[in-house]
Amino acid sequence: MNRLVERLRELLGARALDLIVDRGEVTLVVDGADVVDVGEALRDTPDLAFKLLLDVSGVDYQTYGQADWRTQEASSTGFSRGVSRAQETVEAPAFPGRFGVVYHLLSVAHNLRLRMKAYLGDEPPRLPSVVDVWPAANWYEREAFDLFGILFEGHPDLRRILTDYGFIGHPFRKDFPLEGHVEVRYDAEKQRVVYQPVTIENRVLVPRVIRGDGRHGH
Repeated sequence: MNRLVERLRELLGARALDLIVDRGEVTLVVDGADVVDVGEALRDTPDLAFKLLLDVSGVDYQTYGQADWRTQEASSTGFSRGVSRAQETVEAPAFPGRFGVVYHLLSVAHNLRLRMKAYLGDEPPRLPSVVDVWPAANWYEREAFDLFGILFEGHPDLRRILTDYGFIGHPFRKDFPLEGHVEVRYDAEKQRVVYQPVTIENRVLVPRVIRGDGRHGH
């Protein structure tokens, strides 16, 4: 693991903003503008040969690490109450940007795995597409665009892939309402499905802790 970290530092220099080793995994942090150049270097350097892109995912760090109460364990009865937002919260650590894009890479030739991450602070968040580096990124980037609203510049066909064409917003963003913005129903007069403003009442839902010691019928 240390050998991989040293090789990445040697190869990338200042383009490696951070190298984190945790639980036997290496995370390389780069600037969003450098993802293509760094990706090509990781792919084409013979002693690395990260030729396989396994996944691209978006991350929304808004409210990351915050909690509605200070506790490390559940109570004896479980949390079944709604949360009062006036309560003290545990503040989240600071990040270079609200959004992040994470790339999971595999080198079959050297049996190595690497996580590459870029933080994005703009609205809308944007960075270059890596489709020309790893063609497998095509649908992954479309998914991150659909769910997080991240724009991948240079992508050959950046459009929604999971939600409907008329969908409003990006459902994996932390500020997207749980009940959504619109709902669909069948209109008998028009004889088709129509969109209308959502009619579901917003409720605070806090999961109860279910214990397996017989107190709850288990």
